[in-house]
Amino acid sequence: MLYAIISEDVRDSLERRMVARPDHLARIEKLRDEGRLVLAGPHPAIDTSTPGDAGFTGSLVVAEFDDLNAAQAWAEADPYMIAGVYAGVVVKPFNKVLP
Repeated sequence: MLYAIISEDVRDSLERRMVARPDHLARIEKLRDEGRLVLAGPHPAIDTSTPGDAGFTGSLVVAEFDDLNAAQAWAEADPYMIAGVYAGVVVKPFNKVLP
């Protein structure tokens, strides 16, 4: 089943994001390589895809996991969680309707 992993950043998270980003991306690329990733990306803090120093307010990952517990465990082990980038993460089942 698909799950949406919705993460909220702490304030002024950009520096911590940049340090943990390579490890964070490697985990997402693994999901992609396994054919389990639907989409992933950050939420810019301002209305542009390149927010610069404004940074980001969180992230969204939609991917396939065996069950809710597996999705939650994956989210909790994210390098951004470990590095203190995320203030919190919500994991919800997700039904893709379109496209």
